[in-house]
Amino acid sequence: MPSTRVSQELFARARSVIPGGVNSPVRAFRSVGGTPRFIAAAQGAHVLDVDGNRYVDYVGSWGPMILGHARPEIVAAAEEALRRGSSFGAPTEAEVELAEAIVEAVPGVDMVRCVSSGTEATMSAIRLARGVTQRPRILKFAGHYHGHADSLLASAGSGVATFGLPDSPGVTRGSAGDTLVAAWNDADAVRGAFAAAGETIAAVICEPVPGNMGVVPALPGFLELLRAITRDHGAVLILDEVMSGFRVARGGASEHYGVTADLVTLGKVIGGGYPLAAFGGRADIMRQLAPEGPVYQAGTLSGNPVAVAAGLTQLRLLDAEAYKGLEQRADRLRGGLLAAFAEAGVAVQIPAVASMFSVFFTSRPVHDFQVAKAADHGRYARFFNAMLARGHYFPPSGYEAIFVSLAHTTGDIDATIAAARELAPDLAD
Repeated sequence: MPSTRVSQELFARARSVIPGGVNSPVRAFRSVGGTPRFIAAAQGAHVLDVDGNRYVDYVGSWGPMILGHARPEIVAAAEEALRRGSSFGAPTEAEVELAEAIVEAVPGVDMVRCVSSGTEATMSAIRLARGVTQRPRILKFAGHYHGHADSLLASAGSGVATFGLPDSPGVTRGSAGDTLVAAWNDADAVRGAFAAAGETIAAVICEPVPGNMGVVPALPGFLELLRAITRDHGAVLILDEVMSGFRVARGGASEHYGVTADLVTLGKVIGGGYPLAAFGGRADIMRQLAPEGPVYQAGTLSGNPVAVAAGLTQLRLLDAEAYKGLEQRADRLRGGLLAAFAEAGVAVQIPAVASMFSVFFTSRPVHDFQVAKAADHGRYARFFNAMLARGHYFPPSGYEAIFVSLAHTTGDIDATIAAARELAPDLAD
C-alpha cells in the first residue's frame, strides 16, 4: 500500500483552516473514504502526489485537461500572456478571437459573454432567460448540477414535476420556489409541467450529457422533446455544456445530438485548465445583456487574458482527429472494464456518450437519478480505493464522469484494465 503520510498531515492542517479541508466538496473523499491525495505536480496523463505516488489520472481536473496536463503549447501560451500582464479590466483582442472560435464551433451560438466559472455562466443564462421572457420559473432535472446558485440547488425524488425545495441550508424556499424539477428522461413529467405552468416557465435547463449524477445519456427523442416544447411555449432552452462542451464533440452535445438550444453554457475545456467559462446563444437574446440591453451581468476577471490565451490555444488543437482519438481511448478503457467485471460476474453498467462515461455497480440500465442513486456506491468506493492503491486515479464519487485525455497511451489504458481485472473478483458478490 503506498504511503500517504504527507497527504494525511496536510489534510489535518487543512481541516483547521478550510471547511472540510477542501475547497470543493467532492475532493474530500467522503463518498469513498480515506485521505484525499494532495497533488504536487502533473504531466500528460499522470499526477504525482506529495508522497511521491504516481497515478494514471482519469479525473483530469474534472474535464478540462482534454489534452493532458501541462501541454507544452498551452503552458507557453499562458506564460507569454502572463508576461504581458495578468489582468487589465479592459477588453483584449484574444477575447474576440475566443468568442469567434466558440461561435464558429457551437450550433446556435451567435454571440458569447465570458465569465470565470460554470456557476456564473448558468446563473447568468437563467437571469437572461427570465429577463427576455418576463417569466419567473425554470424547469430543471433531478440529479443535474448547474452550479451552486440558489435557484439551482433544488432537486426532487419523484418522477413527476414538482415545485423545487432547497437542497442546501442557506437557500430560501423563495429562491427555490420558482424552480420546477422533473425526472431526467421522463417525457410525461415535462409535458405535465408545461400543461400546468407553461405560461410561467422562462426556461428549461439541462445537462444534455449529465455528468454530475454520473453519465446518464438522454433517451432517443428526449432532447428533441425539450427543443419542441420550449419553442411551442415561448420558453428558452438552455443546454448546460460546462462539462460536455468541446468534450463530446467540437460543437459539444449540440453537435453530437443535432439539437440547437437558445442558450448554451460552457466551461472547463474552453479554459485549458484556467478559470474561464462562457454563455452564448441567439443574437436577439444575447443583445438583451448590458450594456446593449437591460439584463445586468458583469465580472472584473471575465475574459482574463491568461485564461483566454490558454483556452484559445487548447481549442485550436482540438480537431477532428483529436475527437476520434479521444473516443478510441474511451472505448478501449470502457470495453476493458466491462470485460473485466463480466469475467468476475460483477453486475455493472457503464453508460457513455462519446468520450464521457461512468461506472455504476447495478444490473439495471441507468436512465435517471433514482436508478443512479440505487446503484451500489459502497462497491464503487471499494473499486475506487483498490484502483488508487494500484496507481489509477478515478473520480472519488460514483456520481461523477470519467475522463480520458489525448495524453493517455495504450499502455496507460491497458495497465488500468489489467488492474481492474486483478481486483474484480474481490468486488463479486
